[in-house]
Amino acid sequence: MLELQHVSFHVHDDAGHVEILKDVSFKVPERCFVVITGPNGGGKSTIAKIISGVQKPTDGRILFNGQDITDMSITERAKLGISYALQQPVRFKGIEVIDLLRIAAGKPLSVSASCDYLSRVGLCARDYIYREVNSSLSGGELKRIEIATVLARGSQLSVFDEPEAGIDLWSFQNLIRVFESMRESIQDSSILVISHQERILEIADEIIVVADGQISQAGPREDILPGLIGTSSALGSCDMLERN
Repeated sequence: MLELQHVSFHVHDDAGHVEILKDVSFKVPERCFVVITGPNGGGKSTIAKIISGVQKPTDGRILFNGQDITDMSITERAKLGISYALQQPVRFKGIEVIDLLRIAAGKPLSVSASCDYLSRVGLCARDYIYREVNSSLSGGELKRIEIATVLARGSQLSVFDEPEAGIDLWSFQNLIRVFESMRESIQDSSILVISHQERILEIADEIIVVADGQISQAGPREDILPGLIGTSSALGSCDMLERN
């Protein structure tokens, strides 16, 4: 489905030439739940942005279903079937939740179908369907509404950048249940999550560890996760995993 081939990314700032990613290559197969983890500042979120089209790699190629999408825009990639959920979901004053779901679906969506998507992410539809997507919603509510829009879009590849960021413990527990449900219902799609959370890593089929802009480990969950739990050496950081 998705393949990164020798992807590198660098920027120029006051410190000069800074390498963010260095020759990163990996694949995300169909029907697979992949989690990318690693220490802060290692390049994880940059990978998510490069896959979604927010940023363009300095070197290397990105293939999606065999097609080179390296130079494609966010919109073009979305049309091909790639969704990207931000760390901090955007608030839209004046737009109701049902409007957002219809925009995501890209087609007329009934109230019943919209309510179904909200129910799947653990929200009481009648309490949220006509709510504005504004500051009245908590971080956890926004996260789940954003996931509902991803479900409504029906993307082949859904990319989530640290979905646990900024939400409380209760919302996190609900988030885990949503991801477990998504994992169980994967058919011809795949999920890629950037996360430090052990609970999310436990759902993964494959784990990729990124440190200092490079892949240090990659493989099935049962091979990688035991080496990450209870030790900082694998990622070079004491905060490599968070437990909730």
